[in-house]
Amino acid sequence: MKDFWIACGYHLLDRNANGALVVTDEFLKAYFARPELKPPDDACAVERRLRQELLAYPRRIVGAEEVVAIADPDARENWQFVLAFRKILLREPTVEAAYLALIRSGCIELPPLFLKQLAHVILRNALDGCEDPFVVRAAELFFRPQRIVTHENSLLLGDEEVVGGPNPAPVLPLMSMLVAVTDAEVEVLSEENAESYWQRSDRFDLALDFTGGTRGPAALADAMRRWISHLLGVDVTIEPLTALRDATLTWYVGLDAEASGIGDRLWHGEALDDRTASRVLALFRLTFPDVGLVIDAVGHEPVYLILAMSSERLLRMKPQNLLTGLPIKHLEAAT
Repeated sequence: MKDFWIACGYHLLDRNANGALVVTDEFLKAYFARPELKPPDDACAVERRLRQELLAYPRRIVGAEEVVAIADPDARENWQFVLAFRKILLREPTVEAAYLALIRSGCIELPPLFLKQLAHVILRNALDGCEDPFVVRAAELFFRPQRIVTHENSLLLGDEEVVGGPNPAPVLPLMSMLVAVTDAEVEVLSEENAESYWQRSDRFDLALDFTGGTRGPAALADAMRRWISHLLGVDVTIEPLTALRDATLTWYVGLDAEASGIGDRLWHGEALDDRTASRVLALFRLTFPDVGLVIDAVGHEPVYLILAMSSERLLRMKPQNLLTGLPIKHLEAAT
């Protein structure tokens, strides 16, 4: 069995009888050990003591007055966030249930980083046993912003943190190297180098060919299917489309903020100008084998998924939209 994404903390968690993730002391300690919470040399005694005690007893009750007593305002805010995050994790039976509670709350007061980290480790669980590196690489879109680079007629996605810069340098031929302004070298995932993914998965240094008709969109479709099945317990079929013509847009889900805006315009019958239409990276058709799960207004009609990039050629996927935006009668967490 292939292992990957070691740094996400998956191996610090337990699993219950249903295969969902259960929080452990070791997982909590990993958060308290993060550099953002390490007191500097001039930190106050309250901050130092709090971190030391939580590293020893990560479920220790912390009173609001303790956090307020931290002298440095940035440190105080960091501790408020991480303790609020711990509260949610400990309140729910599983990590999956905590994630669903967050996204369904309608008011997420935590920085997006926490949501991405939860998506990362939950995806690691949902993809456990998957031995297709294209699917696992595509799943990185759920929690890692991507920069879009075009080469001739190909569309490539490179990790924003690795590629970086507002104007990436031209891309060399596919199956060669993607050279960015950061001087980082990012290979394009191919059949030839696919097996190397497992050893370098935490480096996020393989670009994905996302051209229509290639393995990239199909791999993302598979990752989304697994995500929905794992968290909602619902089986769906998802297939990438190369175009959307003469289709009844009964229901759609924008997979990112840009796509949601584009979907809204289509829903209201607006025509897209060429510039807006060019930002659409991929379209998918989702169907339910069991139509009894679907609300009556949708029935047998497919759901269309839209993925788009910003005007800065960035993709920031919101996987929670797949869980809150589907026309399902009953949503159940993997608990």
